[in-house]
Amino acid sequence: MEWLFAPFGVSFVERALWGGLLVSGICALAGTWVVLRGMAFLGDAMSHGMLPGVAAASLLNGSLFVGAVLSAVAMAAGVTALSRSPRLSQDTGIGLLFVGMLALGVILVSHSQSFAVDLTAFLFGDVLAVRPRDLAVLAAALVAAAVLSAVGHRSFVALAFDPRKARTLGMRPRLAHALLLCLLTLAITASFHVVGTLLVFGLLIAPPAAVVLWARSVPAVMAGAALLGAVSTVTGLLVSWHLGTAAGATIAATAVALFFLSALGAGLRDRRPRASRRKEPGYSS
Repeated sequence: MEWLFAPFGVSFVERALWGGLLVSGICALAGTWVVLRGMAFLGDAMSHGMLPGVAAASLLNGSLFVGAVLSAVAMAAGVTALSRSPRLSQDTGIGLLFVGMLALGVILVSHSQSFAVDLTAFLFGDVLAVRPRDLAVLAAALVAAAVLSAVGHRSFVALAFDPRKARTLGMRPRLAHALLLCLLTLAITASFHVVGTLLVFGLLIAPPAAVVLWARSVPAVMAGAALLGAVSTVTGLLVSWHLGTAAGATIAATAVALFFLSALGAGLRDRRPRASRRKEPGYSS
């Protein structure tokens, strides 16, 4: 069993493990709502929309995390403003901001002497370079995400399944949507430096999407997504260690592979004779 435990005896792999587990928890809380509300394109756009803030912070020798937060907040505010236009669909506004923010970020990064290295680090991250203070930031982000999820849970449920009813019940769907954007921003900005913006999407979408095919309640989706994210982290780090592959990419690929296994299992379940089927899973708060 040495092949299973030996890699985690190395300090930087151990930190990568803890970082991945914390990111899995954060992404499970935010990713569940992204999947249930069909906000995948928005999540992808916001993850790339951080590039200008990160690039500017890097050029000014400032905090990359603060730069990412400011840029993501600007992206979220822009999406919210454009979505109010009766002549533009939300997808159109998201797409325009996505391209514009990404282009601006690349322009800023191109001023750096290490353009290729900086851009690669932003896009793909380096989970094996997680430092103790990064773990502290991730732990704080997980606590904040849990609090935000608990406070907004009822409003998020109503917003996800019946926005008109949420408005009728006085749950202020616009405020709930803003809080949901805050949760998504928190998850993306806290996680990007661990697995990168291209790969954080794997942990944000794949585990909740895999569990939503089976779970009967929103909390169950969150718990299952966190568990699958943890399994993806452990498996990805082991495969990366023994095969010499990129750790972050291997974790994300494992998460996506688990989704397809879940989808295959759900497909086989749904092919059973109708008489033997159980009641289809629904969702409760």
